[in-house]
Amino acid sequence: MPDLLTAFALVAAVLTVSALASGIVERAPLSFPIIFLGLGFLLGERGLGLLTLGPEDAVLESVAILTLVLVLFLDAVRLREGEMNTVGLVPMLSLGPGTLIIITIIALGAHFLINATLIESLLLGTILASTDPVVLRDVVRNERIPRSVRSALSIEAGTNDVVVLPILLVLIAVANAEASGVAGWATFAAQVFVLGPAIGFAVGAGGAWLMGRADAKFGISREYQALYGIGLVLLAFAGAQGLGGDGFLAAFSAGLAVALLNFDLCDCFLDYGETTAEMTMLLAFVFFGAVISEIAYEVPLLPTLALAAVVIFVARPLAIGIVLQRAAVSNAARAFIGWFGPRGLNSLLLALLVLQSGVANSEFLLAVTGVVVTVSVVLHGASAAPLSALYGRAIERATYEEERESTAAGIFGGAAKETPRISVDELAEQLEGPNPPIVLDVRTRSQYERDGARIPGSVRVMPDAVEDWAVRYIAEHPDGEPHLRPIAAYCT
Repeated sequence: MPDLLTAFALVAAVLTVSALASGIVERAPLSFPIIFLGLGFLLGERGLGLLTLGPEDAVLESVAILTLVLVLFLDAVRLREGEMNTVGLVPMLSLGPGTLIIITIIALGAHFLINATLIESLLLGTILASTDPVVLRDVVRNERIPRSVRSALSIEAGTNDVVVLPILLVLIAVANAEASGVAGWATFAAQVFVLGPAIGFAVGAGGAWLMGRADAKFGISREYQALYGIGLVLLAFAGAQGLGGDGFLAAFSAGLAVALLNFDLCDCFLDYGETTAEMTMLLAFVFFGAVISEIAYEVPLLPTLALAAVVIFVARPLAIGIVLQRAAVSNAARAFIGWFGPRGLNSLLLALLVLQSGVANSEFLLAVTGVVVTVSVVLHGASAAPLSALYGRAIERATYEEERESTAAGIFGGAAKETPRISVDELAEQLEGPNPPIVLDVRTRSQYERDGARIPGSVRVMPDAVEDWAVRYIAEHPDGEPHLRPIAAYCT
C-alpha cells in the first residue's frame, strides 16, 4: 500500500501529466492508457520499486470501485443524449448477441490455449468481452468518422458492461457455489437483478427529482449540484450493497433513471462526474500497471499472448461481422468497428471484482487479463489516430452507406424509405416564390469535394448531422409553423 506522500505524488502526476500531454496524445500514436499503464509498470516492484501494490490492496480496491460505479452511472446517463428511444434500442439488442459470441470464442481460446477449467474459461471470456471507452475516446470524438459509426461504438462501450456484468455475477455465484436449487437461485436472482437495480433506480429518480425541485425553489449553486451528482452515485452503490443487492447494477440503474425520466439537470451534474471519473480511471491504470508488472510472471507468456491474439484478431471481428451482416454499412465500416473493441480498464475492474469475490485461482485470471489488456492498450491506442485518418480519407474519396445515417439505429434500420422529390425547375420556381425553401446541401463528403457546383444560398450540412441541424432550426422558431420555411435537401 502506498504511503500518504506517495499517494499525493501519484495524484499530482496523473493530473499534471494528463494535462500537459493531452495535445501530444491527440496528434501522436499514443493514448493515456498507454502512458499511465506504462507509468505503473515503471513505478512497480519490477521497475523502480516506488509503488508496491498487491491485487488485494485496499487502495486499489477503493479506486477500482469508485471508477467502475462512476463509469456505469455516466454511461447510463449519456444514453439520453439522442439514443434512448425505441429505435435506439435496436443496436443495443443486436450488440447483445455479439457479446455472447465474443464470450464463447474467448472461452474456447482460454480453455485450449492456457488449459483453463470450464468456469475459468467462461469467467475470462466474460471479463475480456468488455470494451473500454477510455481507449475508444479518441475515435468517437473524431468528426471525420461518420456519426453513425461513432454512435455504434459509443453505445457499445456504454451498454456492453450491462450485458457482461450480470453474466459475470452469475458465473461468480456458480464458482463459489453461492446458490443451489430453484429456491436458492431465485433468491440470488432477486437480490442481484431486482433488488439492486430497483434501489439504484429509486435513488437516481428520487435524487434527481429532489435536486430539480430544490434548485427551482432555492437556487442551488453549480458547484454543489456537481457534488450532489457524485453523492447520488455513491448512495446508490452503498444502498444496494448494504441491503443485499448488487451496487454496480444499482449505479447503472441510477443513471438510467435520470436518462429515462429526462430530468432537467445542470450540465455540471455530468461535467464534474466525468472529470472525477477521468482522474480515477487514469490513477487506476497506474495502480493496475504496478500490479500487472508483478503478477504477469505467473502466466505462461506465449499461450497468453496467443489468447490475446484470439481476443483482438478473431473474437471481436468475427462477432461484429455477424452482427453487422445486414446493417447499412460498408465493409470498411465493418472492419473499423470490428477492430476498435479495445480491452482496457473495464476488463481489469471486472477481473478484480472476481478476485474480491473469493473465486479460486482468481489471481491467475487477473494476471491473464492484465497481459491481454496490455497488448490491447498498446495496439488499439497506437492505431487509433492512423486508422481513423485512413478511414476518414476513404470517406472523402467515396460515398459509403453509413454517411447517410446520424445514429447507430439508422444503420440497423436498413435503407431509408422513399422520399418525395422535386425537379430542378420546380426548385427554381419555389426559390423565386414568396416563401422560398431552405436548401440543405447534404451531399456526402466525397461528392461535395468532387463537384464544385453550389446552389446559391444553400446551407452545407453533413448528411449525418441533418437531425442536429433540424433540432437547432426548430429551437430557433419556438412559435411553430408560421415561421418555418419549407426545406429541400440536395443529396446527389
